Amino acid sequence: MTATSMIEAAARALADSRRLLVLSGAGLSAESGIPTFREAQTGLWAKFSPQDLATPEAFAANPERVWAWYRWRRSLIARGGVNPGHRAIAALERHLDVVIATQNVDGLQSAAGSHDVSELHGNIWIDRCSACDAEHRQPVAEADDDAELPYCDACGARMRPGVVWFGEMLPVNALERAQAELERCDCVLVVGTSNQVYPAAALVEMAVAGPATVIEVNPQATSVSAAVDAHIAETASKALPALVDRLDGLGAAR
Repeated sequence: MTATSMIEAAARALADSRRLLVLSGAGLSAESGIPTFREAQTGLWAKFSPQDLATPEAFAANPERVWAWYRWRRSLIARGGVNPGHRAIAALERHLDVVIATQNVDGLQSAAGSHDVSELHGNIWIDRCSACDAEHRQPVAEADDDAELPYCDACGARMRPGVVWFGEMLPVNALERAQAELERCDCVLVVGTSNQVYPAAALVEMAVAGPATVIEVNPQATSVSAAVDAHIAETASKALPALVDRLDGLGAAR
């Protein structure tokens, strides 16, 4: 089937659904020019390993270096901003209840206007206390490279980026919410994920094994592409606006 016919089938499935779970990954935000975790270890950062930049031990040993890397990544995100794929996902709320579980830490899906987002790997715009877990959300804006390291107003300990580092567990509430939505939703939209990073990839596998209609948007075939109900082999920025336009048309015709 062509991408156009897959979009038509997906739109009709969404039109017949009441509750949608979106499972999104790095491919969605890559279209904003935002590098993936591995791609962000280039240029000045190429000499550092993940253990140098994204572990509790790295932060304890050199918080200045860790914060410099995350502030640089914040600036890249702010420059890239939301893209048509993010906006289209937010627009789906015009038609049905939408819950999003994302592996992305960039906060762009909320910035695009989505209201119910579970962040499986945390949020780079949150400063979290390394001692008492108090949190402070920063605006999505280019970071000040000369800013001093942040400290907690509540207890005085150093603040750290509010993301999941190597060796840490995913936020229990976010993961449990995604698992609960798999049992409630009647449609699942999988966008921009290679389905290789666990435990998030297990959510996609559970969706494929369950009763909900599963729609995958990815220009590349993945391990589940042959098993989903509709695989749209296009980028999110191209496929999702077209999907929303077709869904709008179906809604107007009713």
